[in-house]
Amino acid sequence: MAPTPSSRREFLRQGGLSFACAAGAVRAQDLAESAPRKNILLILVPDLRPELGCFGSARVRSPNIDRLAKSGMTFLRNYCQQAASGPSRASLLTGLRPDTIRVYDDRVHFRRAFPDAVTLPQHFRHHGYTTTAFGSIFGRPALDDRESWSIAPWLPGDPEWRSAANSSLADERWTRLQAQGWIADSASSAAPSNPGTETERSWRISKTSGEDLPDRRLAETAAKAIAALKNERFMIAVGFSRPGLPLVAPASFYDLYPAGGGPRSPDPPLDAPSFALHGSQEIRAFADIPDDGPIPDDKARELIRAYRACVSFVDAQIGMLLDALDSQGLTETTVVAVLAVTGSHLGELGLWNKHSNYESATRAPLVVRAPGERNAGRKTSALVESVDLFPSLCSLCGLPKPAMLDGSSWRAIFDDPKRLWKRAAYSQHPRTIPGVGPGMGYSMRTSRHRYTEWAGIDSPYKTVELYDYKEAPVEWRNIANRPEYVSLVNGLAHMHREGWQGSLPPTELPTSSRA
Repeated sequence: MAPTPSSRREFLRQGGLSFACAAGAVRAQDLAESAPRKNILLILVPDLRPELGCFGSARVRSPNIDRLAKSGMTFLRNYCQQAASGPSRASLLTGLRPDTIRVYDDRVHFRRAFPDAVTLPQHFRHHGYTTTAFGSIFGRPALDDRESWSIAPWLPGDPEWRSAANSSLADERWTRLQAQGWIADSASSAAPSNPGTETERSWRISKTSGEDLPDRRLAETAAKAIAALKNERFMIAVGFSRPGLPLVAPASFYDLYPAGGGPRSPDPPLDAPSFALHGSQEIRAFADIPDDGPIPDDKARELIRAYRACVSFVDAQIGMLLDALDSQGLTETTVVAVLAVTGSHLGELGLWNKHSNYESATRAPLVVRAPGERNAGRKTSALVESVDLFPSLCSLCGLPKPAMLDGSSWRAIFDDPKRLWKRAAYSQHPRTIPGVGPGMGYSMRTSRHRYTEWAGIDSPYKTVELYDYKEAPVEWRNIANRPEYVSLVNGLAHMHREGWQGSLPPTELPTSSRA
């Protein structure tokens, strides 16, 4: 039975739509494989768009991600579960959706609401892996998780990395994080994850060749860790900071893009609710960006050029990690996954950065090289989600997956990249709805459409957005209220009520839901 208006907030707090069909959803469990277990190199990149060579784009030079794709699988349509750094990271690292772990902004630790969750690195650690991290994995340092790592995460500015799990660095790190505390839940819709200052610019050219930049130091230190741990079974996670704000890269990478183009489709969608958009608060925290109104064309071109330079700079650091695997003879025993935490707007719809339910924010590029798997170098258009990463890496490495995960392993796509897969991918984002109060937008991306329902948490308010990507590659017009689309809206609304459980791959659907 649907929740009454008076119980909507509690309904959301208790898991909302992601538990709506849980009682009848019986999913097949992946069986542990008999093949030797592989290492994992997990690379997380914030705010990354699918403007990469392996995604068919000539706008950005990404030779190293493209090199990985030539021996792996490119997932052309992977979607994050919330286009905000903290919630997306919590979701992909626990295999649980935002409504399950009840993390909706960048300031909430997932263990406050779900203390017994088992994270991806924690699971591998329990199965004998040495797990360690470099840079931002769970997000801000206060959001990190001690249970996940056998060796404390390393951040630029720390003493030299050491492989000893009981180093003083570990004790100092966790003591410091514990002292910071965990911040209680919040209903904010777009809290800046990298706030600027009154004098800091949104972009700049580094005065050096990059050796002083955090991402270069992360790559160099992680490469040393690969060598140090080559005789162990390891999971190494590397979380880069670019192309997140502020946009900083060496001059040589700016030189790759001598003339920056302006935003495409800069107008907001016709007939869309205004609250579905946002004020681009993340970028407006910087001194060179106006507090409100459109970002001037010349500044927009600067930002786009700087963004592309940062992507190429991070791509070079990814190349350093791939070279480290090659030099240590680990390429054939290591699964490498490059995953965008979220996508990012670059002026489309008048938006910048993420924090929306639209395509540019929720589409999160994914490239995976899995030694021994079939169809190396292929691409797939199957709809997959970041929440699927956890069970998929378990399958690729021969580990059983935890019983309670919201994601589905996509390992079978390596056998047949064109096979029938999920009917839809699901994202969500909170908003304050004028005249209504706190609300949530639940968005469903099918192969052709995006259907989004906005609902008040404490009221029966509801409104709908519908976009047809065959009609236009971006959301230029909300067609939900047009009479000729009534049947389509009704059909998608029914599919939306079934929730993500109704869109699982055919082998995981409840018997009653299979076609």
